[in-house]
Amino acid sequence: MTDAALRAYSLTELGWQGVFRQQLTLEEHGRLQPMRLIEQSRQEVTLIGEQGCFTLALLSSMPQMVVGDWVLVNSEGSFERLLDRSTCFRRIAAGHQKQEQLIASNVDTAFIVCSLNDDFNLNRIERYLAMVHDAGAEPVVVLTKKDLRTDGDELSAQVRALSANLVVESVNSLEPETAQILSPWCRQSHTVVMLGSSGAGKSTLTNTLLGEQRQLTAQIREDDSKGRHTTTARSLIPMAGGAMLLDTPGMRELQLVDMEAGVAATFSDIETLAGQCRFNDCRHDSEPGCAVQAAIAGETLSARRLENYNKLMREQALNAATLAQRRASDKSQGKFIKKTLNQSVRNKRGL
Repeated sequence: MTDAALRAYSLTELGWQGVFRQQLTLEEHGRLQPMRLIEQSRQEVTLIGEQGCFTLALLSSMPQMVVGDWVLVNSEGSFERLLDRSTCFRRIAAGHQKQEQLIASNVDTAFIVCSLNDDFNLNRIERYLAMVHDAGAEPVVVLTKKDLRTDGDELSAQVRALSANLVVESVNSLEPETAQILSPWCRQSHTVVMLGSSGAGKSTLTNTLLGEQRQLTAQIREDDSKGRHTTTARSLIPMAGGAMLLDTPGMRELQLVDMEAGVAATFSDIETLAGQCRFNDCRHDSEPGCAVQAAIAGETLSARRLENYNKLMREQALNAATLAQRRASDKSQGKFIKKTLNQSVRNKRGL
């Protein structure tokens, strides 16, 4: 359990905003208490509110919840309902089962943390941007370990070139001024989530923003510059400035699902060019009058970016179709089981 359990917090300190207040009825305002989910395990969740902190056992009748959610509880501490989310981060869970996994909710800004070591990768940054745009949050790319590269400005320029509106900050997470650089997004009632792969420096950055050694850190492997998992669970941590900081475990695999709008927003330049192609169904390959290929030939668009755009579009569509098939299969199986049980009851009654 985090240190947040040691005292009660005002709703404003926990990120309570008008979008959540408006969801409460007049009757609920006087009877129910809003609480925020700050930690989660398979059997229970930890909630915090104006009256303090307590754990709530998860039941099959409850909706799926994730760190960052706002829930209403009654005077007995029992679950009443889950409030609608303002934003929600999701992905396909690692493994072969192709199940959707919620990562965090009700986040205002996402720090996409990427180190400037050998793990620097524009394709990965675009993948995270697609997820953040799909969630509806503001992305800020934070490039860490700038002290380890002499070409940090060049790499930072490559990231800025991904979008004219993209905010990119290069930092050395061990330096105290890093907190000042990122302070505009760490204001009261705001929630910030850390996203990035293992070894990107999320835990070190978290400690710097909090001003204390809250998260464990580890050195990257020297043979391949890959990182080790140091954060093993998602936790929502109050910051001194009034913001809430959500640290997440490093994701070695980030599979997108049903995120066409998020991918389109990330690659808005390609989407704009596609509207100028001669044919509406242009695949941007070898068709005549393709504005996308013309941009690549004119070196105003990189072939790498188009390739990644096509890859992410195919991936999210394929994963969405797989999930839809699984849901249809589960629904069909559920109907069959229910029908079998009902028939068994009739047989026992001699009907």
